[in-house]
Amino acid sequence: MVPQSSAVLTGSYVGANVLRLAKDALYFQQAVAGIGKVLRLSYQPGSNPAAIWLPFDGSIDDVVTDITAPGALVDMTSWTRPGDYYRFNPVTAAVDPMHLVPENAVDPKDFVSEEKMASAPDGTLIPLSIVYKKGMRLDGNNPTALIGYGAYGEVWKPGFSRRNSEWIERGGILAVAHVRGGGEFGDQWRLAGQKLTKPNTWRDFIASAQYLIDHKYTSTPKLGIWSQGAGGILIGRAVTERPDLFAAAVDGVPFSDTPRMETGANGPPNIPEFGTVTTKEGFQGLFEMSAYAHIKPGTKYPAILVTAGANDPRVDPWEGAKMAARMEAANASDKPILLRVNYDAGHGITDTISQQASDWTDIFTFFLWHFGDKDFQPAELKL
Repeated sequence: MVPQSSAVLTGSYVGANVLRLAKDALYFQQAVAGIGKVLRLSYQPGSNPAAIWLPFDGSIDDVVTDITAPGALVDMTSWTRPGDYYRFNPVTAAVDPMHLVPENAVDPKDFVSEEKMASAPDGTLIPLSIVYKKGMRLDGNNPTALIGYGAYGEVWKPGFSRRNSEWIERGGILAVAHVRGGGEFGDQWRLAGQKLTKPNTWRDFIASAQYLIDHKYTSTPKLGIWSQGAGGILIGRAVTERPDLFAAAVDGVPFSDTPRMETGANGPPNIPEFGTVTTKEGFQGLFEMSAYAHIKPGTKYPAILVTAGANDPRVDPWEGAKMAARMEAANASDKPILLRVNYDAGHGITDTISQQASDWTDIFTFFLWHFGDKDFQPAELKL
C-alpha cells in the first residue's frame, strides 16, 4: 500500500499497529530523519497514499482514528513548538489545533530550527538539527551543546523542552546529530552503527561537530557534547579520537569499558546490539568501541564530567569510575576530569523532577564554566 522509500513507517509506541482505520480512509504515520508525516489512503478503488498538509515540520507522537468517524487526530510537536493535538478534516483538508495545551503556557516564538546535513568521512550525509534564538549572529562565538545517541535504532525526534529552552533563551545553540546506529532511516541506518560498523556512530558525531565549526555556528572553545548510556560510547570515542575538537564533554552513566560490559548485570541483553567477547570479531568490535582502552597518556583532553548512578541497573557504575580515573591519570591539559556520583538515582530514566533539574543544571553549568562565561566561574577557595 505504501511504496518503499527512505521514510520509516512508525507507530506511537513499540509494537503499535502502523495502520489507523477511520471511516473515510486508512492513515499511516511516517518519519524521515525523525520529521513526521501522515499519509492518507482513501478506500476508493485505485487510490494512492497521499501526505496530508501539516502546519509545521516536527515529530508525530500519535495518530488517532475511529472506524465510525472520518478524519484523524494528530499529536505533533517540534523543536520550537510545544505538543498539541491537531484535527484533520478530510472534507476541507484543514488541520486545526485543538488547544489542549494552553497557548500562553510556553512562548517559544523567538526560536528557530534548521535541518542540515553533515558529511561523514565515508561521504554519508548525517542529519543535523540546530535550534537557536532568532537574530543570533553566526560568528563562531555561540555556546553550543551538541548531543546524540546512535544505538538500538532509537530516533532523537524533534520535541520541545523547557529545559533546553532555558539554554536557548540564554543565547545557546542546541544541536542534535542523528548519527548511524539510530533508526532515522530504518533498519539499514541502525545496522550501519552496530558492532563492527559502530565507528560510524562517533565519526558521524565528529563530522557534525566539524560542520557546526565550519559554518560558524560555534568554535571549539564554545562547543560542549553530551550523551548517556549507550551514547557514552559516542562521547567517549569522540573525545579519545578528537580531543582537540571540544571544550567540554559530559559522559553520562556511560558504556565506556565495553569488552568487560558483558560480565555486568545488564551485559547479556546487550550482546545482540554490541557483540560478544567470545568471538574474534565480537572482541574486535567491542575493543574498538571502548573509550577506556583508547585513552592515551600525555594527551591534552578537554574538560570532562563523567556521571554514575549508584543504583543504575543498566550501566554498572564502575564503568564511569574507571573511565574518569584513567582519563585523569592520562590527561596532560589543565582541564579537570570530574566524576559525579548520584547515590539517590540510577540510569536517569526514573529520576524525579528535582533530580533532573539538578543533573541538567550541572551539565549546562559545566559547559558554561569551560566556555569561559564569567557568570559561571568557580569562586576562589580561601583555605
